[in-house]
Amino acid sequence: MARMGSGNIQAKLVLLGDMGTGKTSIVLRFVKGQYFDCQESTIGAAFFSQVLSLNEATVKFDIWDTAGQERYHSLAPMYYRGAAAAIVVYDISSMDSFIRAKKWVQELQRQGNPYLIMALVANKVDLEAKRKVGSEEGLQYAQENGLFFMETSAKTAENINELFYEIAKRLAKARPSRSLGMRLSSETQDRGRSCRSTSKAEVPNGCATNTSAQLHATGLWGSLVDTSAQPRMG
Repeated sequence: MARMGSGNIQAKLVLLGDMGTGKTSIVLRFVKGQYFDCQESTIGAAFFSQVLSLNEATVKFDIWDTAGQERYHSLAPMYYRGAAAAIVVYDISSMDSFIRAKKWVQELQRQGNPYLIMALVANKVDLEAKRKVGSEEGLQYAQENGLFFMETSAKTAENINELFYEIAKRLAKARPSRSLGMRLSSETQDRGRSCRSTSKAEVPNGCATNTSAQLHATGLWGSLVDTSAQPRMG
């Protein structure tokens, strides 16, 4: 869900997509400015948070990074239910992941928030030589289904911040008519274009892992919070 008030928005954001499309890498790049070639698969889901300050509003994202394995599909509704925004990710080098992304879109259209802001994200544009899904194909599908479309690379950071800023802007523009999935807050915060982050995912040296932030069927997560990463957006 998301709440709003005094120029502040708290919004639940969920990432969906096939295993190996780079969902966790996108979130880690956005929240912590990190990328790992060796990224362990998410189990259940992982939770992160990030705050963006726009001219229009300050947006706090509660981000649910869901597992892409089929055996966790039945858990997905608990994470996208009541979400204000969703990012559906596919890998440009995998047609199967694009087909799977379409199924996620259809499921969200049937069962998600009727005012859900949806982004279709073609990730791994750094693998252009291995591209199997054309830009035009992704863009056309997004336009036909009322989504906005963006191509990204978690590896090079291309369009990662732009993706989340676009969602934040759309959330700010939608209030208060699209209040479902958003929460009001009476806090006052400085305007500007800075961002700060907290994350319940610990990343050790070497391969990245979501072990401390894994969410199982209970939907619970650990109490570990990292507030050290505070990137600024220009």
